[in-house]
Amino acid sequence: MDNKKPITVVKIGGNIIDDATELKQFLADFSKIEGNKVLVHGGGKSATKMAKSIGLIPQMIDGRRITDAAMLEVVVMIYAGQINKDIVAQLQAINTNAMGFSGADGNLIQSQKRNHPTIDYGFVGDVKKVNTPLLETLISSGIVPVFCAITHDKNGQLLNTNADTIASELAIALSEVFEVTLSYCFEKPGVLFDAEDDSSVIEKMNQELYAKLKAEKAIHSGMIPKLDNCFNSLSKGVQVIKIGHHKMLKDANAVCTRIEL
Repeated sequence: MDNKKPITVVKIGGNIIDDATELKQFLADFSKIEGNKVLVHGGGKSATKMAKSIGLIPQMIDGRRITDAAMLEVVVMIYAGQINKDIVAQLQAINTNAMGFSGADGNLIQSQKRNHPTIDYGFVGDVKKVNTPLLETLISSGIVPVFCAITHDKNGQLLNTNADTIASELAIALSEVFEVTLSYCFEKPGVLFDAEDDSSVIEKMNQELYAKLKAEKAIHSGMIPKLDNCFNSLSKGVQVIKIGHHKMLKDANAVCTRIEL
């Protein structure tokens, strides 16, 4: 067994992005992760707010955003522009040499427009390919890549792509060359048995428990694509997956949900 270097892929959710104080604290914790790291961010709440301000009505199905041409303009502007560059600037301020990317940059993440039998998701992409050699070159040069939730189809079309999926696909691709820990950070301490009770953290989640909780509707909406991605990642070479508050980035004993097959 060859000794792969460790790398941490971290995805942050919209509630952290929308809270300036919380984001600053998260980025401080992220910057202190030793060794190689990659950051993936969404920003759905900011995109929704901007869309509503210009009269667009956001539509979601099972935690996934329907993206027509007008909504695509909004998400590209907010994700790839405002949020991505703000995060990169804040990381530079704390001596973390970050560089911001969409999937189109360097053809880092190529997707195809989602083809669903019954739902027209619009300009939504499903990841086809990650440019692992270029990503590895960037990381080994001391760059901390910061990815937004925008990819492209190699035919000039940008596509809105679920940020949890991007984190998962990057983690799978990087597991060929690194030992990968994938951490999904959001405002809660983990996946909860009871959404209203932050002390009800499920510390270990396997597929059997997931199926049971999904059937009972205890797990729904945006948590479903997140957990689907987690199990997919574990089955394809990612070593460790954790979901919880960003405290877990600096404290190995912090309560969180660990995903197991």
